Amino acid sequence: MTQQFKKPYCTECENRINSILRDLDGDGLHALDATKACFVYRKGQTIFAEGIPPTGLFCIHEGKVKVFKTGSQGREKIMRFAKSGDVIGYRSLISGEPATVSAAALEDSVICCIPRETFFKLIKADGGFSMRIIKLLTDELARAEEEIVHLAQKPVRERLAEALVILRETYGTEEGDGSTLDVRLTREELAGMVGTAIETLVRTLGEFKREGIITTEKKKIRILDLPTLLRIGNIQD
Repeated sequence: MTQQFKKPYCTECENRINSILRDLDGDGLHALDATKACFVYRKGQTIFAEGIPPTGLFCIHEGKVKVFKTGSQGREKIMRFAKSGDVIGYRSLISGEPATVSAAALEDSVICCIPRETFFKLIKADGGFSMRIIKLLTDELARAEEEIVHLAQKPVRERLAEALVILRETYGTEEGDGSTLDVRLTREELAGMVGTAIETLVRTLGEFKREGIITTEKKKIRILDLPTLLRIGNIQD
């Protein structure tokens, strides 16, 4: 069950500097604090689901979130990951249509919900905020177009290497470690990110381990050879 959380003030939020809310003036921030609600979502809990009309804009105060679509056979295709300071749910909120994706917590997370009325008031009142929303939408479209090309042209080995680099860039590595990804994913989730069958994912992970590129322990993945991973994924360092 979702638990209501004593809402943190936007004016004092350390994560706001990395958010689209970072440049709001005092009136905008006070409007957020007066109307938003904050909740604790437990690991695996759904934040919003496909086909359900959106209730507001979700801002991640603490935690990690996956955004995904569910196929006809129940398999997930992970569209992207989100972290502290990120917002999710904006596309369906703007279109006024039911959500086309779902979101769930990868770990216990604190998430604030900004009501749609407050969201649209901010768009009308703050041109800079409107432009940042437009930038989010264009970036999302660019990612979707790139994903189509990758699924059509890149082999699984290349896509997996790229996925591991993206996870490293998104969530970083464990403090004092520098190589273990600071996120825990199931094999199903990682396969959903890469866009392949679990069996193929496990086989490719095994290849990477035998080549000394990574090691795995349960849900932990440690990158031992980042340059080789970048080369396999055709990624510029």
